[in-house]
Amino acid sequence: MSVSILGGGISGLTAAFCMTTRHRTAKVRLYEATGRFGGWIKTERRDDYIFEAGPRTIRPKGLPGNTTLELIEVLGLKKHIIPIKSNHIAATRRMIYAKNQLCLLPSDIKGALKTIPPFTKPLYFAGVRDFFGRKSKKPLADESIYDFTARRFGKELADYAVSSMICGICAGDAKEISVKFLMKNLFEKEQKYGGVIRGLLLDFILNGSNRIKAPSFTPTDLFKKARDERWSIYSLAGGLETLPKTMVEKLSENESVSLNLNANCEKMRFQPGGPVELTVNGTRHTTKHIISSLPSYRLANLINHQHPKLADELNMIKSVDVAVINLHYKSELLKEEGFGLLVPPIENLPILGIIFDSCCFEMEGQTVLTVMCGGKWFEKLFGKDPSEQKLLNVTLENVKKILGIEVKPDNYKVNILKSCIPQYVLGHHQRVERIREYIRDNKLPLSLCGASYDGVGVNDVILSAVNAVKEIEV
Repeated sequence: MSVSILGGGISGLTAAFCMTTRHRTAKVRLYEATGRFGGWIKTERRDDYIFEAGPRTIRPKGLPGNTTLELIEVLGLKKHIIPIKSNHIAATRRMIYAKNQLCLLPSDIKGALKTIPPFTKPLYFAGVRDFFGRKSKKPLADESIYDFTARRFGKELADYAVSSMICGICAGDAKEISVKFLMKNLFEKEQKYGGVIRGLLLDFILNGSNRIKAPSFTPTDLFKKARDERWSIYSLAGGLETLPKTMVEKLSENESVSLNLNANCEKMRFQPGGPVELTVNGTRHTTKHIISSLPSYRLANLINHQHPKLADELNMIKSVDVAVINLHYKSELLKEEGFGLLVPPIENLPILGIIFDSCCFEMEGQTVLTVMCGGKWFEKLFGKDPSEQKLLNVTLENVKKILGIEVKPDNYKVNILKSCIPQYVLGHHQRVERIREYIRDNKLPLSLCGASYDGVGVNDVILSAVNAVKEIEV
């Protein structure tokens, strides 16, 4: 059996690696249109520090976290893990910048009992509001995460906590993002029981013991270690790009795998009951099955001539541009330590947040920051094609305003990531169901994985690739 994988990011690489372990007789060809593998995971190693243009840490939680840790163990990267435990300063101190000040978000129950800026009441009042709040008048199929939070917990929590969290996760507008993106379980409980807290309590009473007896997955040894040692997040020695680079090395050793860079898929044609015909860099290839880890809009361009209805659905999944600016200073300049800070959109500042890399990882005597800009508001703030200098100037102005750092960085890197994060707007999950239903109904030899569909995090796209491979029958 021959399988062709489109896209050489972390999801496409995972799909290729899983094909070699699950279907050992399969011939795998992976096509990546650019000159490097790894996608948005990109580490630039400097003398004694690193710059990350994309993701830098992973959460060891749930089935997705377990799947990634299993992959890491199989790849022999267990010793490369750099854990950040739950008592680490980067785990306990997370901030937002609001009302012209840095505000430390509560990390425990004690914090929720106090009135802390920017909130005007203790956060436990939000829980009381939800518990005694009314059930929605009619069942809702979906709702924006902002409206859901405001309705159940109050506008302050929606404006400052949830809106800034959405900026940090997907660079999006909480007023547009589906509540099912991050809070599907809470939303469903609220719809069923009439409140989030009430739903959690009743669900635990009714189903808690059964859930303990029958966990949804079998935890790996590494997952158990992360749980027992209370890892909050983790990275890898040498930066997160160590993960895709190691996969490329392993795949390159396998004679049944063909890895192709600068290989742009230009056409795709499904033959009735037969193989799929691909045109890559002007040359035709045939394959029995396609796994696409491409962004949905790129896949849409390839299938529009044969399946315009499917292409229309794929094109409705929009993505945003993000500028990532890495800054390095040869001295310790932070007055407040922690993981970093997020900026709620209500503050009308041109940055989404700042990560304190030198607080997360050992960089004694130095300060390394990563500033994120744009997202949903990229073109409004910077125009269609801003210069790197313009983005750097805006970044330094806001680093000075928020952190009080006035000196120029000793080193920096400006990265403009075009269409890098899909936006799961209202109705996204129903759209993905329609997309997969169309593929099933038309018996297309096509599987989907990557950030466009089931989650934008590293864990999510790895799990999506594993699931895509499981669907394939050899």
